[in-house]
Amino acid sequence: MSLALSPPAPSPSITPHAHLSATLPPMSILRRVAPLHLRHHRRRLASVAAAAIRQDTTVWTPAPLSLVESAAESLFHVSIDVSDAPELVGSHTRPGQYLQLRVPDAAKPAFLAIASPPPLAAARGEFEFLVKSVAGSTAEFLCGLKRGDVVELSQVMGKGFDIDRIEPPEDYPSVFIFATGSGISPIRCLIESGFDADKRTDVRLYYGARNLQRMAYQHMFKDWELSGVTIVPVLSQPDDSWTGETGYVQAAFNRAKRNFSPQSTGAVLCGQKQMTEEITSILLADGVSREKILKNF
Repeated sequence: MSLALSPPAPSPSITPHAHLSATLPPMSILRRVAPLHLRHHRRRLASVAAAAIRQDTTVWTPAPLSLVESAAESLFHVSIDVSDAPELVGSHTRPGQYLQLRVPDAAKPAFLAIASPPPLAAARGEFEFLVKSVAGSTAEFLCGLKRGDVVELSQVMGKGFDIDRIEPPEDYPSVFIFATGSGISPIRCLIESGFDADKRTDVRLYYGARNLQRMAYQHMFKDWELSGVTIVPVLSQPDDSWTGETGYVQAAFNRAKRNFSPQSTGAVLCGQKQMTEEITSILLADGVSREKILKNF
C-alpha cells in the first residue's frame, strides 16, 4: 500500500518574504514608534536651526573703540564711538539694558551691560562698558584691542531696571542696591541716570569685590554719595589695613539691617547668581514684595 504524503503547510510565522508585501504603516505611526533618542536628536537639530535663523536676524553696527584702559584688576573701561549710529543710541532708554558685541577672531559675541547713562550716550555719542577679562573669552579679545579698532554692536536689548515699580520716592523711601564684580556696571548707569535717591531717606549700595584692587569706579563714589546713595564696600579677601565690611554683601546687609517698612522698600540687584538668590530670599522673608526687587536679566 502506498501512501500519498501532502507537503506541510508553511507556517504563517515563517512565510517567506511576507514583509515585502505588507502594507507600510503611515509616517505618523513611524514617528510615534521612533526611538526616543532619535526624536530628541531631531528636536535638538530643529532648535539649533531655529537659533541660527534668529541669530541671522541680528542687526550688527560697526563702531570704533575710543578708549580701552584698566579700571581695576581684571576689569577694563571700554568706550565705543556710536556717534554715527543715532538709532542705536536712541534705543538705550533705561539703566540695566545690554547688547551683544562681536570682535574679530572671537568665536561668539559677548553680552555686555551698558555702564553709561542714556543722556551721556546721547550727548557724547559713546557707549561705556565695564568689561571683565576672562582668559579665552570674547571679553579678553576686546580688552586687548586699542583705540580705533572696529567692533560690531547688536541692537540694545532687555527692559532694564523697571524703576517705575519703586516710584514715587515718598512711597518707597528705602532702596537697597546690591552689586558684585562687574555687576556694578549697570548700577553705575542707574545711579547716574537718577532715580530720586536724594528724595529718599535710606538708599544704600552694597558693592562686593575680593579686594580694593578689584573694585572699579572708586573715583566715582564721592559723586554717588552726593547724589544720595550711601556706599558700603564689602571685601571678601581684604588686606590687614581694611577696617570696613568683610565677607559677602548678603552677610553685610544682614549685619547692618535696620528697621524698615517692607511695604515701602525696593531693591536693585546685579551680580553673582548666588548673591542675587540669597538677597532675594532675605528680602522676601522680611516681607518685601517680589515685584519691588528689580533685576535686569
